[in-house]
Amino acid sequence: MSAVAESTKKSTPTRNKAPKEKGLHAGQGRQGLLLVAPTLIFLAVIIIYPLLRAVQLSFQKDAGLDPATGLFVEGGSAGISNYTHWLLQQCGTVDCPPGTLGAQFYDAFWVTLFFTVTSVVIEVILGMWFAMIMNRDFRGRGLVRAAILVPWAIPTAVTAKLWFFIFAYQGIANKLLGFVGISPQLWTSDPLAAKLAIVIADVWKTTPFMALLILAGLQLIPGDVYEAAQIDGATKWQTFVRITLPLVKTPLMVAVLFRTLDVLRIYDLPAILTQGAGGTTSLSMLVIRQIRSGFHSASALSTIVFLLVAFVAFLFIKFGGADVIQRPPQSKKPKKEEPQTGNPVAANATSTGA
Repeated sequence: MSAVAESTKKSTPTRNKAPKEKGLHAGQGRQGLLLVAPTLIFLAVIIIYPLLRAVQLSFQKDAGLDPATGLFVEGGSAGISNYTHWLLQQCGTVDCPPGTLGAQFYDAFWVTLFFTVTSVVIEVILGMWFAMIMNRDFRGRGLVRAAILVPWAIPTAVTAKLWFFIFAYQGIANKLLGFVGISPQLWTSDPLAAKLAIVIADVWKTTPFMALLILAGLQLIPGDVYEAAQIDGATKWQTFVRITLPLVKTPLMVAVLFRTLDVLRIYDLPAILTQGAGGTTSLSMLVIRQIRSGFHSASALSTIVFLLVAFVAFLFIKFGGADVIQRPPQSKKPKKEEPQTGNPVAANATSTGA
């Protein structure tokens, strides 16, 4: 009996020990840090340092003439006067006169917001439509996918110049309007027509980008889901609303996030197409104009634009469902084995037939 008990102690494993978690030991952690260190340093140099430098410069005065002495003096500490210059439209101790850059801040802000909302809404509708067409199985689908990406591949400066010729007074757009009895429009100077021209050009160029991201999400939806919906008698609209939209929500919101941030800092398209005429000056155009007259004040405006973009990105990621980071599924922790009750010697003897 003692021999059986001794053999049982040797063969029975310890059941209360939890399985060891696999992970990186100290050497692997240091090696991984050394591998990513060059990338982190590079990003810090080209992103973090300019950002911090711009914030620092925004609290300094621009060099200029001293009103008291009439002499040229270097700038010093400005406090928050550069920010009040834009947000409160104050030039020194008085309100900025009409026509100055400080008085154009809120006009540029609302124009930029108009471009953002209008362009993104139209691009979402057209992008979803194009993506669903490209997701179908038909002959020549690869050619259609390649052709629809051509506008997105063209540089923005070239696109702006192309639409500048289209929207010229004797251009194609007015010729087409003349065929239906509409008088020619001043597309690059009229307040309403100029805004509409920028939206049309931006939608033409960037809708393929939106369609490409939505198409990537549509291709991840299994076909069995649509077959089950057809068997259940769901209509096309019900299938689109209850299946397609929920399953494509994440890539759709990521595409909306990218396009929203892109339009909020729009510069080259209105700068080339309308040169800011007709009230089409965006916030980025205002920053460039301010750089020519005062760099520190321009730093404050660029910081405001950065905070605006960061706030919008936070809202999309936090509340809009734009998950830009692909997180791996959480692994379930193994359950701890409960210790067996009873006489282990008897159990071993029973299993061995003793």
